[in-house]
Amino acid sequence: MTLIKSISGIRGTIGGKVGDNLTPVDAVKFASAYGTWLKEYSKKDKLTVVVGRDARISGPMIHNLVINTLIGLGIDVIDLGLSTTPTVEVAVPLEKADGGIILTASHNPKQWNALKLLNEKGEFLNGAEGEKILQIAEDEAFDFSDVDNLGEITQNDAYMDIHIDEVLNLPLVDVEAVKAAKFKVVVDGVNSSGGIIIPKLLELMGVEVVKLYCEPNGHFPHNPEPLKEHLTDISELVVKEKAHLGVVVDPDVDRLAFICEDGEMFGEEYTLVACADYVLSKTSGNTVSNMSSSRALRDVTNKHNGTYEASAVGEVNVVELMKKNNAIIGGEGNGGIIYPESHYGRDSMVGVALFLTHLANKKMSVSALRASYPEYYMSKNKIELTPQIDVDAILVAMTEKYKNEDITTIDGVKIDFAENWVHLRKSNTEPIIRIYTEASSQQLADDLALRIIDEIKAVAGI
Repeated sequence: MTLIKSISGIRGTIGGKVGDNLTPVDAVKFASAYGTWLKEYSKKDKLTVVVGRDARISGPMIHNLVINTLIGLGIDVIDLGLSTTPTVEVAVPLEKADGGIILTASHNPKQWNALKLLNEKGEFLNGAEGEKILQIAEDEAFDFSDVDNLGEITQNDAYMDIHIDEVLNLPLVDVEAVKAAKFKVVVDGVNSSGGIIIPKLLELMGVEVVKLYCEPNGHFPHNPEPLKEHLTDISELVVKEKAHLGVVVDPDVDRLAFICEDGEMFGEEYTLVACADYVLSKTSGNTVSNMSSSRALRDVTNKHNGTYEASAVGEVNVVELMKKNNAIIGGEGNGGIIYPESHYGRDSMVGVALFLTHLANKKMSVSALRASYPEYYMSKNKIELTPQIDVDAILVAMTEKYKNEDITTIDGVKIDFAENWVHLRKSNTEPIIRIYTEASSQQLADDLALRIIDEIKAVAGI
């Protein structure tokens, strides 16, 4: 069982001992730290925070603890109830709130939950802000309000519909073109809030929807990370239903993957590539993704005479570089689309709407669209960490071993070879080292990954 404290929030497994897991005490402690920091940061007498959650089983418990902690600090709460990460991000500025909290462990299994923390723009906090909150929690430097100055709760369950309207009103989303295409789409909502919001969006775009695992009961029917090995059911159903494509989201709806009409994966990496291709075809500009993302985005950006740049892994790092480079679209290769025309956060709703518009304009199958992009294949692996493993020493040793290659060390170690690359980094959210590789074939990517894993194990003595 695990509790992980990072600049982006606190994440852990439910139950167990205080400080070792995400217990009620830990939830209250970190909500208190966030609220205390927000008071100092905003320098306002009266604050408002938007709170929403995904459908995981522990959600109502953590939700109540967090909301009532904020009330105890004298902070007003706008309670969205069951929601999505991008919906909360959209709600914060629309409500002119001072911050937001999303209760979700994203792609982690059902025993996990987390507090994701937002600023007044509805964007994730930066590193310095996150560090301050961690320090406040460590010091337990909380000052709660007296009985006459407690906060108040306002419930607002309309924001998923408001979010849908916001997406449909984006200039590059062509609802009429999608309606004319008469798409049939299978949706896997992994029994969370995506099972509500994605079908509703699609139906308003004139799409025939076949629902799979769209009951928001928090009982995830498969590992909720939208990877090929977890998605056999939807792949089979797309073929059986003769659907044009399948749409898969994670529990908090900020990661997006597509299934081709033949049941094959479109590729999580290519979600961003396809959406960027469409946006860049209509608007000149630059793109950003993180260092673990496919070279295909660089190639597509170059095709449209834009400039591509890679950031350190982490949404806040991508957003920072997007703002610096005036990027018109960006995101992460895990299926996270960030489209500033909407907001600076990963948003599967925006991704679905842009992708379907692109597909309707192209008048081709999903597999044909995929075949139109540069052929890169990734292998995503990980090594479980134990306390005895010195990750920093491993990364130093690998850097030294490949010092004659093109190496970037702003986030772990990325080694760019002429025909392929490998990125090694310690996860911020799990006790693992991630090993991502990319090459011109799956076999070459897998072989490179296995070679690097063997080299790491040799260095680590495992």
